[in-house]
Amino acid sequence: MAEEVMRNIQWFPGHMTKTRRMIAANLSLVDAVVEILDARIPQSSRNPEMDQMVGAKPRLLLLNKADMADPAATSRWIAAYEKKGYTALAMDCRSGKGVRNFAPAVRERLLASLLEKRRANGTAGAPIRLMIVGIPNVGKSSFINRMAQSKRAKVEDRPGVTRTKQWVKIGDNMELLDMPGVLWPKFEDQSVAQRLAFTGAINDDIMDLEALASLLLVRLAASYPDALEKRYRMTELSAIQTDGFAMLELLGRKRGMLISGGEVNTERAAITLLDEFRSGKLGRITLEFPEQER
Repeated sequence: MAEEVMRNIQWFPGHMTKTRRMIAANLSLVDAVVEILDARIPQSSRNPEMDQMVGAKPRLLLLNKADMADPAATSRWIAAYEKKGYTALAMDCRSGKGVRNFAPAVRERLLASLLEKRRANGTAGAPIRLMIVGIPNVGKSSFINRMAQSKRAKVEDRPGVTRTKQWVKIGDNMELLDMPGVLWPKFEDQSVAQRLAFTGAINDDIMDLEALASLLLVRLAASYPDALEKRYRMTELSAIQTDGFAMLELLGRKRGMLISGGEVNTERAAITLLDEFRSGKLGRITLEFPEQER
């Protein structure tokens, strides 16, 4: 079924190359890089080429959408990343939770040594400049708007909205450089592609949504069965928990999504599951954990 999920994905290496060049050309203008991740899939939502693109610049990993992720898993991810030497922070840009921790984390942890040098040489008043990077749909624009307390960056619930770079001034003497979303031209690991598709980072128009929803149900039945039982009254999971399509039919039947002949409208069931997972209606769910890190 994994092969059926993505029907005709067309990646755009030209766009990727343009964004890579843009990051390289502007890296010298900033003091540090803020890489925004999806807290539900922290590792899968990291472009594997980002380390090479950013180099030795100080980097903060911001786990956005934390209100939709399993809080225990998020804590484990932050500990794992900080053990590797990153500054890591959980945040939910839509609700504003965790936003107040951003500036102190930048000043007191990420750039403490740089700011100490500035105080010593009399340039303490210079603004802190941060480059904001991340794959499409992780919430870069929502983060910038929350920090700027405005609608400076265009926000839509679909991938790839930011097309060009833009500078945004925020409080606390900081400036943010927003870059276009960076998605890699091809996936070596299909499990990464699946997790990105689950969260909406890949356009649904090129997906087989019933196959995708079936895969998500298998994942949820293994890790969060209570969420399915509570939301869809799916109490008969034990016998079919490895059969994603059977679970999709059960979900549709429980929700009364029937068509002529009593068959289940599995397309409608798939759309419902994906929408409700992505909006957090299934509860706080994380789809990968630090020990699975590649």
